[in-house]
Amino acid sequence: MKKVKIRGAFRLYSEWPIILSLWLIVPIILVAFMAPQAFFLVLAGWIVYVIIAMLILFYSKGALRRDIISFATQYGQVQKGLLKGLAIPYALLDESGRFVWSNAGFAAIIHKDRFYSKSITSFFPEITKDKFPVTDQVTTLELRYENRDYRVDMRQIDLESRVVGETTGFEGKLIAVFFFDETDIKMYIRLNKEQSLVTGLIYLDNYDEALESVEDVRRSLLTALIDRKINKYFQSYDAIVKKLENDKYFVVMKKVSFDEIEESRFDILEDVKTVNIGNQMAVTLSIGFGLGTDSFIQDGLYARNAIDLALGRGGDQAVIKTPDNIRYFGGKSQKVDKNTRVKARVKAHALKEIIESKDRVLVMGHKITDIDSFGAAMGIYRLADHCHKKCHIVINEVTASIRPFSDSVLKDKAYDADIFVNSADAMQLCDANSTVVIVVDTNKPMLTECPELLEKSKTVVVLDHHRMGSERINNATLSYVESNASSACEMVSEILQYILDDTKPLAIEANCLYAGIMIDTNNFMAKTGVRTFEAAAYLKRSNADIVKVRKLFRNDLEDYQARAEAVHTAELYKGMYAISVCPNNVDTPTVTAAQAANELLNINLVKASFVLTDHQNKIYISARSIDEINVQIIMERLGGGGHMNIAGAQLEGVSIDEARQKLKDTLDQMEAEGVFN
Repeated sequence: MKKVKIRGAFRLYSEWPIILSLWLIVPIILVAFMAPQAFFLVLAGWIVYVIIAMLILFYSKGALRRDIISFATQYGQVQKGLLKGLAIPYALLDESGRFVWSNAGFAAIIHKDRFYSKSITSFFPEITKDKFPVTDQVTTLELRYENRDYRVDMRQIDLESRVVGETTGFEGKLIAVFFFDETDIKMYIRLNKEQSLVTGLIYLDNYDEALESVEDVRRSLLTALIDRKINKYFQSYDAIVKKLENDKYFVVMKKVSFDEIEESRFDILEDVKTVNIGNQMAVTLSIGFGLGTDSFIQDGLYARNAIDLALGRGGDQAVIKTPDNIRYFGGKSQKVDKNTRVKARVKAHALKEIIESKDRVLVMGHKITDIDSFGAAMGIYRLADHCHKKCHIVINEVTASIRPFSDSVLKDKAYDADIFVNSADAMQLCDANSTVVIVVDTNKPMLTECPELLEKSKTVVVLDHHRMGSERINNATLSYVESNASSACEMVSEILQYILDDTKPLAIEANCLYAGIMIDTNNFMAKTGVRTFEAAAYLKRSNADIVKVRKLFRNDLEDYQARAEAVHTAELYKGMYAISVCPNNVDTPTVTAAQAANELLNINLVKASFVLTDHQNKIYISARSIDEINVQIIMERLGGGGHMNIAGAQLEGVSIDEARQKLKDTLDQMEAEGVFN
């Protein structure tokens, strides 16, 4: 015990009387000079003080050491007891993960003795040696054990810096493991999430058409049955349904109920089609839900955007919009053709007013311009010329499919020499306030010939027949997206009928518009409606030369052989999906691939065809179907889009074989999810 040394402030306090006695010598000397008669009295007092201080220091030092050691021992026992009974489960592991020591809380978790020496991995497989901390930083894991959720914090303890005494130089490390039970916290978080409200909108796509298909006396019954079907379905999920109009509903429900509906893939979409009291047309729904924001108002705006997407994509589907993504369900049926052209007339006059208010018109389609995009642009050129406005068509690359038509335009003296411009020239011509940019045959900004024009001009118009996706032109002054139209040329032909009055488009323009309709409908065999043939009839009356158009579409021998090769080497995957590769040794392999995809649909048992081709360091996929498979949602999984029967996608950074496998994996995944059921 005598070897135990008192250090620090405690030693200073114990020796302070001796130090003070030395300082008292100074005033004693001063007293000797100032009052000699009192010197001996003060000196005697100082000697007595020094003797008493020395006695206290030397004779009580042992007792002081004993008291200090006794206190330290008691304090250490208290610390040890507190650590053993610590409410937080705590354990020490060696470098291999074996238990060195654990407190009672940790022993209670694993139901073993505190001195259990096996590896922690035998209880918690998630805690492996490679996850141990290698620095003083805390490593955190989350795991579940015996129906309890734990957050595990691990910290490294360096024994060399912790051991004192003569054992210096000891090398080794321990891992301190703390278990924090977060079961209740996570339960409350989950409950809070499940009880949060979700808003949605439900629209009847073809309410008026369905009512017209039944007798007058049965119309009220049809409406009542639809209402009952919708209310009964959502009330079974503890939801509140409020009818806003005859064909519109507002719904509010808990998140937990919404998750159940999403898991069922919105089977109400198919269930409502069973309502039949003699109506020749099945009723279809469009559903939009918004969720995941911090504001209930923002959720409502998301729901509005979702329902707009559902309607723009053709209806008969549900769309869920969150801050992170957009999810689609349904969309298996064709959109009902509407014979009324009121919307086309309203959009036509709005477009005319916009063009008349500007000095210049710039028209552009999508990259790798096809004849539908080119024909629609020529129709807009005729409209701008009718309004006496200067118009340019933005084309960066004249492909072989449109070269016969563009050459005929350039040779015609009715057109200016600068009718076609590239992106650089278009940016020079564009003025933010006096130029209108009209986009045809696409609604995705990154697919346009010059996306920068959309940012530079304050006035943008979109005319397209493709279904809308999550990426679309959002700053459009006028957006006319009609997904039930066969082509952009059909839409522009309808607009021209309302604007040109007694005049007609020139014969070359009529040829381009007619060619666009013919190509996108595969010679009027796919996606044709009453309005498609009406537009074709209007173009025929405008001197469209059908024979000349057919001659312009004749293929070179190389193109025909490439298409035949793609058909010859096609693989029938799962007995219903025709997958092939088109050679790229032709001028326009993407067009040839699309033609091959159309040809593959003529083969028995083929429900959908996919033709891949390598062009400009990208893999292009042309997808086609007749009626059973929605190729649009397949291509959307691959980053593309389109129509239910005609769609496509572009893949970068992959080879043909990798793209083919990625397509197969997507088909497998969608079948496993029941998307096609």
